[in-house]
Amino acid sequence: MKKDTEEEKMEQELQPESEAKAEELGTEEPAEPVDEVAALKEQIQKLEKEKAEMKDQFLRKAADFDNFRKRLIRDKEDAVSFANTSLLTDLIDVLDDFERAEEAAKKSKNFETLANGVDLIEKRLMGLLEKKWGLTKYVPVNEAFDPEKHEALMMTESPDVKEATVAEVFQNGYILHGRVIRHAKVKVSMPAKNN
Repeated sequence: MKKDTEEEKMEQELQPESEAKAEELGTEEPAEPVDEVAALKEQIQKLEKEKAEMKDQFLRKAADFDNFRKRLIRDKEDAVSFANTSLLTDLIDVLDDFERAEEAAKKSKNFETLANGVDLIEKRLMGLLEKKWGLTKYVPVNEAFDPEKHEALMMTESPDVKEATVAEVFQNGYILHGRVIRHAKVKVSMPAKNN
């Protein structure tokens, strides 16, 4: 019995120490840690669900962006491929005129009629290109030479001019919306040098 009482005394002495340690560790009662664990597990499940939803949204946005990029590339290719559709549609009518002129020339064998027909077609084509597309032809005969608009292929001296002047045009120039897209190829008359 003595042993029993000694053991009881030791247990009583140790009990306050274990209770103090339990308080320090925050584990007073076993029911509370179970609630915290359950709450943490619930929070983990909630966060995992949010993560899965965000991943799904990200993948959808990435797929949408990839489709958008592919559509832009396809639209750009289409724009390049079909950019001149309106111009070419207008030129088809002019080609039809040339075919009719050719057929008429074969039937009539009249050179003057053919020349007049081709002249009318050329005027119609230039009118169309100028009014609808902004393309202007310029024939710079007797203009002052301008290297911005003219390309000199030949030069001659002339006592009749005081400055470099276009004497002859070998190939007409063209301007599109105010910008030279083809320089006129010309022969230039230069003022005579006084010796």
